[in-house]
Amino acid sequence: MPTLLVINPNTSTSVSALLQQHVSAAVGGGVDVHTLTARFGAPYIASEASYALAQHAVLDAWAVARAQGLSPDAVLVGCFGDPGLFALREGAGVPVSGLAEASFLAAARHGRYAIVTGGERWKPMLERLAHALGQGSALAGVHTVAPSGAQLAADPAGARLLLAQACREAVERFGADAVILGGAGLAGMGADIAPQLQVPLIDSVDAGARWARSTMAHSPRTASSAGFGVPWQNVSWELSALP
Repeated sequence: MPTLLVINPNTSTSVSALLQQHVSAAVGGGVDVHTLTARFGAPYIASEASYALAQHAVLDAWAVARAQGLSPDAVLVGCFGDPGLFALREGAGVPVSGLAEASFLAAARHGRYAIVTGGERWKPMLERLAHALGQGSALAGVHTVAPSGAQLAADPAGARLLLAQACREAVERFGADAVILGGAGLAGMGADIAPQLQVPLIDSVDAGARWARSTMAHSPRTASSAGFGVPWQNVSWELSALP
């Protein structure tokens, strides 16, 4: 049975539980899903500083997984922002993606897309990521709401009302052909919001799970010369032990 490693780059175990639940349901019973939570960092990523530390935490979580004997067939970074994506892809030796990249690819199939997410500081960060991933031309715009993803997840009923309105505004404002609802903590909310829109709605966690399922089905694992080739110093022993 193929194994998918999901790394939650923040320290919130409640977010990890959401990821485990929704990703497992989306990939189906033929995939063994393991979700790991960052051992350090922020409880929710909503700034450049917390994002920077999350990149380290993602590499550390990968090292922990390998030290525990886990040999996944693919890795999904469970944050809409994909901290550590490029670094992990460089040395993991297996397919790696994140909630944002998977969502960008899924939404771009419909045309130009808008992003709706929580936390005002995410706007320039997501714009930068879209360009770094070669998706900048398909991005119509980013519409953030003031509450962070953590605050939205704490009030699901209120969040659905606020996010539904934000999605409608994004379609009208940007002329988008699709909308991405981005955020690990918002997993599952898209199902209630989608019928209220005239364009497709992409749930970022669902998009990430669909990427993983397709990747593992169509790209059987082969031998790899994985490794980072870095003489780590003053990091966790698990990270130091990586080749």
